[in-house]
Order: sequence, then C-alpha cells, then structure tokens
Amino acid sequence: MSDFVLDPRLERDTTFLMNLGLCQLRLMEDSRWPWVILVPQRSGIIEVFDMTPLDQTMLTFETAIAAKAVKQASDCLKINIGALGNQVNQFHLHVIARNEGDPAWPGPVWGHGEARPWDPAARSTFTERLLEAL
Repeated sequence: MSDFVLDPRLERDTTFLMNLGLCQLRLMEDSRWPWVILVPQRSGIIEVFDMTPLDQTMLTFETAIAAKAVKQASDCLKINIGALGNQVNQFHLHVIARNEGDPAWPGPVWGHGEARPWDPAARSTFTERLLEAL
C-alpha cells in the first residue's frame, strides 16, 4: 500500500474518516445526501476487475458494512451504490443514502445542482453515528 496515492479530486471533495482494511472510507463534502466513498488503497486500479480476487472480496465485504452503517446512521429509505469513474479514473465506490423527496429523488445524484457544504454540527453528528455503527 506504500505506493497508493489518492486522486487530488477525491482528496478535495471528501474528508478521510478511517481505514477499513483495504479501503479508505471518506465522507463526501455535500450535505444534501449522507454520502461516503470507499477507495481501495492500491495503485493503478481503474476498474473493479483490476483488483485481485481477494481484494474484490474485501471490497464487497467493506461495501456491505459501510452501506449498513450509512443506512443506520442516516435512517434513510434506500442505499445507492455505484462506481462511475467518468471524471476520476481512480477506482472508488459511492455509497449514498437516499430518501423520497431528497433533492434528486428518484433520479441519480450525479450532476444534480451544486454541492452544499456540511454544517459542522450536522457533519459531526452524522460522522459520530456512522463511526459508531461501524
């Protein structure tokens, strides 16, 4: 993992929360949705199939525990999980809490309006609930 470097756009748009094992868990800096990303700490990974079978298995496990924690911490209706990579080539997986009536419901969150920074108290509350759920 010593050659792992986080893409500058992911670093700019997210806040590091913790290492899960394979992945960094990072909070998206957009308060409209409780939204985290998982970034496998491997260099040169663009697609999920670029990872070893063991890393793919670890990613699946870490995705499930992160998604369950986001659902518990946000009390949302639905979890969306996706890996697009159209703007940032470095493989990363989005885990997004969704509710009926949220700003993009029922469509995708990508490209919908402008990101809204977290209120520090709301970020702290969500982060504490998320980390406790993990």
